[in-house]
Amino acid sequence: MEIKRVFDLLQNYVEKYPNQDTALAGKKNGKWVKYSIQNYIEHVNNLSYALIELGIEKGDKVAIILSNCPEWNMLDMAISQIGAIDVPIYPTISEEDYRYILADCDAKMVVIDGISVMNKVTHILPDAPNVKMVYTMLDREKYPYFDQLLQLGKDHPRAEELEARKAAVEEMECATIIYTSGTTGTPKGVMLSHHNLMNQFKNFHYTISDNSNKAFSFLPVCHAYERALNYCYQYRGMAIYYAESLGTIASDMREIHPTMMCAVPRVLERFYDAICQSGKKQKGIKKSIFFWALRLGERYKIDSVNRHWFYDMKLSLADKLVYSKIRENIGAENFDIIVSGAAAISQKIAGFFSAIKMPVFEGYGLTETSPVIAVSNRNPHGREVGYVGQPLPGTEVKIAENGEILCRGHNVMMGYYKQPELTKEVIDEEGWFHTGDMGEIDQYNRLKITGRIKSLFKTSGGKYINPDVIEAKFCASNLIEQIMVVGENQKFAGAIIVPDFGFVKSWCANEKIQFTTPQEMIHHPEVLKLMAKEVNELNKGLGETEKIKKHVLLADEWSVGNGILTPTLKIKRKVLNAKYKDVIEKMFA
Repeated sequence: MEIKRVFDLLQNYVEKYPNQDTALAGKKNGKWVKYSIQNYIEHVNNLSYALIELGIEKGDKVAIILSNCPEWNMLDMAISQIGAIDVPIYPTISEEDYRYILADCDAKMVVIDGISVMNKVTHILPDAPNVKMVYTMLDREKYPYFDQLLQLGKDHPRAEELEARKAAVEEMECATIIYTSGTTGTPKGVMLSHHNLMNQFKNFHYTISDNSNKAFSFLPVCHAYERALNYCYQYRGMAIYYAESLGTIASDMREIHPTMMCAVPRVLERFYDAICQSGKKQKGIKKSIFFWALRLGERYKIDSVNRHWFYDMKLSLADKLVYSKIRENIGAENFDIIVSGAAAISQKIAGFFSAIKMPVFEGYGLTETSPVIAVSNRNPHGREVGYVGQPLPGTEVKIAENGEILCRGHNVMMGYYKQPELTKEVIDEEGWFHTGDMGEIDQYNRLKITGRIKSLFKTSGGKYINPDVIEAKFCASNLIEQIMVVGENQKFAGAIIVPDFGFVKSWCANEKIQFTTPQEMIHHPEVLKLMAKEVNELNKGLGETEKIKKHVLLADEWSVGNGILTPTLKIKRKVLNAKYKDVIEKMFA
């Protein structure tokens, strides 16, 4: 069947994969709860009946504030097939963001999970009079809850009305409003149509192999990138398993043995660090072989023509001795692909995971582009470290005179909700969306991201600095957790750095140095020497004006919760510049 609207995925699924016993799976009380495609559709229809009974009309907005779980998909589909619009919201944002988004999107109903979220939403409800109904996932003894919503639908089936509602939904109508992370200011509501969303996964054919059948999901599905992959999984009849939490990723993987997942570079860096730590616990010749294999993997070249036969022979030996055991330990024996996005990934990390048969495929896009503009694929020259792949079929990409990436095609958003003037600022009269990112296109039509236009700054000597490139290089270090490069209108580039205190603690133990607190360790002479040496090493290969000439260590946590990081873990430069204004000024004094 032709898939034009989000809920068409369900009919396609049941026609093509009727025997799929696990369409969705999530953990409850430590045990996997699985839903077949028939269970999934039954729950979706009951939820649709309930929403109709509650008076949700075509075009009404229903906000979903949930962590990843099967119920997220059920609500998404149920809202979609009655012609309403879902507004997915991160469960980790501030109360102020909830206040703005729920009022701005005109949400009529909100479904939430967690006591913290419930308290925040309850507190801001007087400022969002449009919200008429609040449901919680569990019985919190304050609002009606999910099971009651399901039961309401079972008690009031409206099959004929549901079919009429589905038939009335057009593919060019708005399906969802996704609020951007807001690195540069107030969040903006990106309106995406069914057409936008359903033309994404159809073009992933040459990225995911036909053998991949079990997806592991831990990035927020409310984010456009994970959501696009989620629809792709359903289109291909794959089982979707949701991690119980970020802290259980490793143990969950060992239990389910997935074939693919979507990740951000920082998650892969932590995986790599954990693998290195496991190697340090080994002794003698085993330890030597382990780290020989790690160093070998870091030099891996994706294109086989760039690898010498002797290297491949050593790689085969390393696989038997080390890599196969790593895969077995993390439940990745049959792994097909890791899709990496949201930030640049280092050659070392991408090479290593590709070498151990967990190949990394980079992708690129924005919420405004549904979100994928380009993604690596399995075609000749379709994948190379440092490139985010080739533009999706039906998507035009060009580089403007100022180096900005422009995009036009089926993936470009309908516009920003309630903000037509802002929409005109980013989509020109010819339909080109201005991404704000800088890039290059090579002879194989592969796209490389070279920075963010708004991140660029100029030194007092008139030299432009691209902090994104420097930060990506420094973040690959085991010693550095987070970094922001500064130096606008200054003589040189500097940086504020949050060390990886887990690694620092381990290093102190090896050096017989007493680790006290992060606040004290950033002033310890030996730690300062260690970090200075690392910065000098990382400066190698950078241009003279790009080198970090001064840096300051911080013991603070940069997180989503304290408003310094976006939900996709990007730093908010304006917030950091304001917070550490005195520290930065002192650095350049």
